[in-house]
Amino acid sequence: MNARYAALGLVAALVPIGPACSALAQSAAAASGQVLTGQAAYSDWRHDAPGTRRRLTPADMPAPYASRSASNTPSLVDPPAGALPKVPAGYTVAPFVTGLENPRMVRVAPNGDIFVAETTPGRIRILRAADGATRPDRNEVFARGLDEPFGIAFYPQGPAPKWVYVATINSVVRFAYNSGDLKAAGPPETVVDRISSTVGYHTTRDVQFSRDGTQMLVSVGSGSNVAQGMPAHDQDWVRQWDARTLPGAAWGGETDRADVLAFDPDGHNRHVFAAGLRNCVALAVHPRTGDLWCATNERDGLGDNLVPDYVTRVRAGAFYGWPWFYIGANQDPRHAGERADLASRTTIPDVLIQPHSAPLGMTFYRSVPGGAATFPSDADGDAFVALHGSWNRSRRTGYKLVRLRLHDGVPDGEYEDFMTGFVADDDTVWGRPVGVAEAHDGALLVTEDGNGTIWRVGHASEHQPAGSGKLP
Repeated sequence: MNARYAALGLVAALVPIGPACSALAQSAAAASGQVLTGQAAYSDWRHDAPGTRRRLTPADMPAPYASRSASNTPSLVDPPAGALPKVPAGYTVAPFVTGLENPRMVRVAPNGDIFVAETTPGRIRILRAADGATRPDRNEVFARGLDEPFGIAFYPQGPAPKWVYVATINSVVRFAYNSGDLKAAGPPETVVDRISSTVGYHTTRDVQFSRDGTQMLVSVGSGSNVAQGMPAHDQDWVRQWDARTLPGAAWGGETDRADVLAFDPDGHNRHVFAAGLRNCVALAVHPRTGDLWCATNERDGLGDNLVPDYVTRVRAGAFYGWPWFYIGANQDPRHAGERADLASRTTIPDVLIQPHSAPLGMTFYRSVPGGAATFPSDADGDAFVALHGSWNRSRRTGYKLVRLRLHDGVPDGEYEDFMTGFVADDDTVWGRPVGVAEAHDGALLVTEDGNGTIWRVGHASEHQPAGSGKLP
């Protein structure tokens, strides 16, 4: 039994974790500030609460197929009347805007305008709100007719970007932009006309720029769960492929998938930046260290508590395991005996998340001096990650916003529940968080695509002028 965890009680340590003992352990952990480790870190939605902290390690993982692989897609219901998510004491939460259609990624322009990708209808929407306002004053469609837009980025970085970049299902386009534009001045220019050799399965694409502005980085999820249909080749062919691309980069129908790709800002000099990331949904660049980060959905089919999802720094040239290995040199049994040469090259991710939680959007918090909703100073530099929830777990998890406390940009392997409460019961949910961004007044904005809402989380000391967020 871990000494840090011992104070939670012998019941949680010695009895297989179940609803009652897990609830006891988690409520004690939230109250004491201790961290749930080992099997106590694996639980379900009933025991989520702001302040609950977890640390999963590779040593905690069960063997493949230790439990049956579940098919447990939730039913989406309307929010209960007056329902609000739960946030830590000292914070406020309220709907910022309702009635959106499939709002997913959200990014804030340097002038404070809020850009939202409505993926299914193919739109980029702009919301404008004064600092401290709890509702937007303007609500406009910036661009229409896009093919499943998701990622949004502004370039060049700084107070006056000239372009808005949008990652669609298989291209990157950009719109000419002057600060304050509420409508695109013209049609998009195609920067990358084909991101990957195939389309389908994981379809979200994010786009970010390196801190020095020299690289455009694009995340591309895999085209299958574990590279089904990727043809076998002999060792000579594989060695030549690795030399042309990156050791561990997939081929065939998975070419340029399960990767982060890098380009010049104009779309030239394409190459694989990092490989083996099954579905890196969202990218973020730490504003102080310049490190690239990724929120990744790992593979399905190996059981309730395998494989952990993760949030990690992404190193240039690194390989993260997919499809042959997971969380270090743990071999996927569906690829037994293949690519043994990669075992020692496989990078272990920084922060493991409960399996099948589906981390999507993420942002790094920057304290806004004098901001109407600025969080306490200890949040400065921390990461906030939206967990969308997944289908491949019998005991539902995810459906919340979590916080990663960083120290000089370095994670300690723990994460903490920050906004919870979207699960109604074992079968139904009323919210599925996707994107998260920081508004200019220091509030966090969290999209959820289940009922088309953006939630605003501020600090309780803020002044909150009235406004109307309902779409016309």
